[in-house]
Amino acid sequence: MKQIAMLLYPRFTPLDAIGPYHALSQFPGYEFFYVAQSAGPISDGGATIIEAQKSISEVSEVDILVVPGGLPAITMARAGDPLIDWIAKIHPTTEWTISVCTGALMLGAAGVLNGIPATTHWYSHSELADYGAIAKDERVVESGKVMTAAGVSAGIDMSLVLAERIFGRAFAEKMQLDMEYDPKPPFNAGHPRSAPSSVVAELRSLFDSVLKRD
Repeated sequence: MKQIAMLLYPRFTPLDAIGPYHALSQFPGYEFFYVAQSAGPISDGGATIIEAQKSISEVSEVDILVVPGGLPAITMARAGDPLIDWIAKIHPTTEWTISVCTGALMLGAAGVLNGIPATTHWYSHSELADYGAIAKDERVVESGKVMTAAGVSAGIDMSLVLAERIFGRAFAEKMQLDMEYDPKPPFNAGHPRSAPSSVVAELRSLFDSVLKRD
């Protein structure tokens, strides 16, 4: 049986992980598990705790690697971290290496995005170039076996694209229907291109302050 590993770390963004998990854990012929620096409970910093079944020391290869985002991903990418080294070691073994949100920066720091197109959360989009990536303002960007998703909710889109690549359109559409993924957002504020400038500035300031504390 093939394996899907989703990498977790403290203060990950829950929807980055749970959205793709709902889809990827249903892939026939694949075993899904969470992996972290050490096996055990990993908290998002709030009320969400997910159990990592394996430590990175136990995983030397995997068919699909998933790296979700969160503000700590930005710090780890900039400063270096054992998880970055692990991604660099695992990537050559994968059939697919995929990220959600700022998880792309961890891929970038591991050398995965050098010279290829990629996307990430709007807040960190300009930082992709620091890792040699060609930044694309798109929900999902695919280059060879690497697939990156924009912020948070885009992880669901990416999971459906991956499902189509592996199992075909009919399977992906069935999965989309299972999730009733038919978004009609109540506000037109899902991206800086459409959100009020005051909202963008306020959220950017909040992210800046959290990163300074880290």
